[in-house]
Amino acid sequence: MHDSDPEGKRLPIKLDSTSNGEFAPVSLWPANIEANRLAHEAAATNAKRLGCSKRAFLTSSCGAASTLLAFNAANAAAGRTGGFFELPRDAALDMQLARAQVGPARQEFILDVQGHFIDTPKGTSKSAEVFLKDVFMDSDTDVMVLSFVPSARDAEPVTIQAADEVRRLVDKLEGTHRLLLHGRVNPNQPGDLKGMDELHERWGISAWKTYTQYGPNGKGYFLHDDVGIRFIEKARALGVKNICIHKGLPFGPRSYEHSQCSDIGVVARRYPDVNFLIYHSGFVSTVTEKAYDASGKSDGIDTLITSLRKHQVKPNSNVYAELGSTWRFLMRDPEQAAHALGKLIVACGENNVLWGTDSIWYGSPQDQIQAFRTFQISAELRER
Repeated sequence: MHDSDPEGKRLPIKLDSTSNGEFAPVSLWPANIEANRLAHEAAATNAKRLGCSKRAFLTSSCGAASTLLAFNAANAAAGRTGGFFELPRDAALDMQLARAQVGPARQEFILDVQGHFIDTPKGTSKSAEVFLKDVFMDSDTDVMVLSFVPSARDAEPVTIQAADEVRRLVDKLEGTHRLLLHGRVNPNQPGDLKGMDELHERWGISAWKTYTQYGPNGKGYFLHDDVGIRFIEKARALGVKNICIHKGLPFGPRSYEHSQCSDIGVVARRYPDVNFLIYHSGFVSTVTEKAYDASGKSDGIDTLITSLRKHQVKPNSNVYAELGSTWRFLMRDPEQAAHALGKLIVACGENNVLWGTDSIWYGSPQDQIQAFRTFQISAELRER
């Protein structure tokens, strides 16, 4: 097999400006550039100490541990200490210790509730074949939920038929049911409400996926609008009462208000028997995540928290915050990550923050898994 990185130029934990296509790429900050530099420097030094090539070191658990330790050093030097990656310094040189910290010796069950691929010819970087390799062979993911992007019914990058084919392939390869499917529904789009019957009866979807900022002529909708209520009522009638809603990561200024979370508290309070899974948690890449602003005027994740508070939706009830792309972006700034995760745990509940990676837009989710395994919120922020 051809080694695409024989000199070890790629770090195992990626800090870069990659986007999932739903937001404009954001350039790395100076602390990120320094973090990457320190990680390469540490990798070269540690590889020599262990008597192996830099490439061999970086592909090991020690390489991941060494990289995260370098990120800690760069963030601390920049005064970003609200969050950090907790692991002993010896993990950079002790393989058994490193495996216990970053895996796979951790032995968790990992359910990733947001994955994607594009139904394209073989050989492309986002194809089904690459999806299978990145998720089920090159990461510790146990179960993945395949999601869909917003589109018209006759122009879907991935059809439900193609998704089902991949699901059947995973079943054959693994012998267990490791890939679940969403059913894409935009109720403000002709034919989508009617199409819910087929998605349920023929394709056996596990949840619905909708984009409230998307719609005909660029006009979105709120879940508490008439069309949104018809959507929820039909989901209840069909017995698939998991509704996944893209919130945050706005597509642009048009219909921006529909990208925010003001409607979530309304419908969660009205329909306590329906689970509302908030994809991206309302995160906006251009909004700095800080402590919650009780004025209710802040954008980003605060819009979700404000809506839940306003409508008295309690933690650990029927609203779930999903981390796809949100965690991947905030890995570059553990201070913001600590604020974001802390707010979501308090508002949605410790049982209602969902792991999602938005892979394979970012390649294999393994680096996101390794970073999250070790992440901690500082004692100072926890006490606030």
